[in-house]
Amino acid sequence: MTREGHPDIFNQMVEYTSVALDHVFAAVADPTRRAILKHLALRPARVTDIARKFPVSLNAVSKHLKALERAGLVEREIVGREHRCRLNAEPLKNASLWLIEMQAFWEKRLDALESHVIEKRKGKR
Repeated sequence: MTREGHPDIFNQMVEYTSVALDHVFAAVADPTRRAILKHLALRPARVTDIARKFPVSLNAVSKHLKALERAGLVEREIVGREHRCRLNAEPLKNASLWLIEMQAFWEKRLDALESHVIEKRKGKR
């Protein structure tokens, strides 16, 4: 099917930048990063407090946080020597909206396929 066949669906998807979505989906693909987001959803935390919750080095947690920052999911504030992180859920909302649009697209396609199969079966009887 060409894009011209469903302009309403494909034009809406243009709103989300590919790079931004790539960063969000890459960030949430990792279970440690999802756990960090879950922790930050409860309250902001210092990097050292986040690191204590995981069986990896502070350096490894820092790398995970950088991936989350790159995706815009974590915002870091530096106060003296402390690095405080908090969740920014807006990029998750955009990713969720993109997934909802994709779901609607595939539901329409599957409904059309089902109608086609039903019509074909009726024709054979």
